[in-house]
This record gives sequence, C-alpha cells and structure tokens, in this order.
Amino acid sequence: MQIDSLPDTFVSHEVEVRLGDRSYSILIGPGVLSEAHHHIERIFGKRSLFIVADDNCYDLLGIDLMSMLREHGFKVEAAVFPKGEQSKNLRTVEEISRELVRKGADRQSVIVAVGGGVTGDIAGFVASIYMRGIPFVQVPTTLLAQVDSSVGGKTGVDLPEGKNLVGTFYQPSLVLTDIAVLATLPRSELRNGLAEVVKYGAIWDSEFFNFLERHYQGCLELDPDTIGYIVKRSCEIKAEVVSRDEREGGLRRILNFGHTIGHAIEAASDFAVSHGQAVAMGMVAAARLSKLKGLLDSNSVERLRALLDALELPTAIPDGMDHQKIIDLIRHDKKAKAGKVHFVLLKALGETIITPEVTDQEVLEAIKTRPLS
Repeated sequence: MQIDSLPDTFVSHEVEVRLGDRSYSILIGPGVLSEAHHHIERIFGKRSLFIVADDNCYDLLGIDLMSMLREHGFKVEAAVFPKGEQSKNLRTVEEISRELVRKGADRQSVIVAVGGGVTGDIAGFVASIYMRGIPFVQVPTTLLAQVDSSVGGKTGVDLPEGKNLVGTFYQPSLVLTDIAVLATLPRSELRNGLAEVVKYGAIWDSEFFNFLERHYQGCLELDPDTIGYIVKRSCEIKAEVVSRDEREGGLRRILNFGHTIGHAIEAASDFAVSHGQAVAMGMVAAARLSKLKGLLDSNSVERLRALLDALELPTAIPDGMDHQKIIDLIRHDKKAKAGKVHFVLLKALGETIITPEVTDQEVLEAIKTRPLS
C-alpha cells in the first residue's frame, strides 16, 4: 500500500502503556503512518532510522515509508530479511546486526520494525542487544501484531529445539498502529488476529465479549469504527496487564489463555495450523476443561465456541491429529514451573483462574469433539 494513498492522519485512539520511565504510547487509527515523521520526531528528533522488515512487507510498505521519512529530513536505511517463521532465528539476528554496523548504526540510532509478529520479535530482539540496547518503534501491519505482539515488550527468536526460546523483555518507545493497512491482509490473516481479540474479552472484559458477539460482522468486513475500537480495547487490556506484571511473574500469564493447548496443536500439525486457528481451538478446549473442572457453565462454553465460529475460526481439533502427541507437547511447554504446566481456565467470561491441577485425562477429554456430559 502506498503511504500517500492512506487516509489523512487520524489518531482516533491513544493508549498508554504505563511502565514508569519506560512508558510509551500506542497511536491507533487509519492514516497514522501518513505522519510517522511527526510522531517519531516528537520523541527522537532527527536521529538516524533503520527500518527492519521482511522482503514482502518492505516492498509493500517499507520502501514508501523510507521515502516519506527521507523527504522529511531523516537519514533512513533498511535491513531486509526473507519473510516467514523460518527466518526467526539467531542467524537472522546476526545478519541484521552486521547490516546495522555496515550502515553506520550507533547508540543514538532508532530501529523501526515494520511488519507482523515475526518482524516485531526479531527487530525488538536486535534492538535490545545491539550496542547493549538502542530504541525501537513498532509499526505492526497485521491485526495479530496490532492487538498482541507489538504491545508488551516480548522479543525473541526460535531455536531448533523450540519457539521463542531465546529472547528478552524490551519495550518499544512508540507503537504506530495504522488500521488502514489491514485492507492489504489476506482474510486468513485477519481471522488469526481476531482469535487474540476474542481472548481479551474471554479473560478480562465480558462487556467487550458481548460487543464482539454483536459486531462480529463489522470485524470481518473491516468496518473502520469497529476495527478501531477492537484494536483500542485489546491494547488497553494488554497494556493494563503488562503494566501490572511486565515480566510474566503472575497476572500476565492470563494472556496465555488458549495458548498452552494451542501451541501444542500448532506443533503437532508441523505448523500447518496457523497460530490464530490453533489459539481458537485451544480456547474452546480450555473452556471445555474449565467446565470439566466445575468452574464454567455450559452456556459460556457455547457462547465462546459460537463467537469463534461466527468469526470463521475453527473450534475443533482436526480429525486425525494425534491427541497423545498434543498431551506430550503440552507437558514440555516452556512455561512449565517445577515440572508442572499451569493452565489458564475460566470461572466466567471475563474471569480467569490459573491452576496446575489438571490431569492428562482431563485434557484428553477436553480436546475431544464429542459433547461433554
């Protein structure tokens, strides 16, 4: 998408992530990127900028953004890597870091991460370690990144042994969330992000969940007012959780609702199942598990399943997937403590509980497609 084809700048929402002297703003609206130069200069002045993007996003947006920033007096260079999860590794981190050295990045330089979650994770990790840490700006271009991965400061890359095993907590200085760029997304990518949006209603805000039930069609049709609101509310919820628990010592773990089982589904499918699809299935399984534990009523389980179904997300694990393999993968979850996996369960829509008191048999029952007794 051309920068000059975006709407006139419209910061419809500003959400602050309150972390003392590391607090930062998330600017949300159609056209935010059309004045990226103004937002960046307000914080950094005319420091040199380094856009980090995958080759696909660089062609779609990065080149125009770089040109626009240069027109407004910034010195801008780029470091580009091949798109896809396969680039999320230490080799890419080294290549980007060496590119920064070759192009003269110093401690005053600013990284601008333009792309989805993979780009944000890689660029944020590079920013956290390059010359022992330089500032960075998030420009999330997928709904999943806008409502989730660009907020909260988690960075990292994969090892052959597993996802996100090397990383840091490192907050951006600014997040520029332009909802107009979502029009370029494939429908499957939009749905991936909507899974995380539903999560926020399920774990924190029952009124938000009600809103999604009423306005799911506006979500799918990218109605600007609906999308602007769901991105804002999702960011508000995550910002509040992160401000209370930045490094996942307690409360922040509720953001993993649906993810413990979801990550196992992803891995069991050899990542043929996308993250959003896996989280949707994982949330339904976690809700069923909550009912099995006597925590959640049947109507709430059905409402969650029905909303995800309305948003065109899968709610049942595909036929033929090895259930025992899913259990084995859950038991090796990297968030296990003292050998025990802690599950985020629901007591009601908008109310969670975290417990390690879950048996393999209960998980097996929850992930089966037959109705619960």
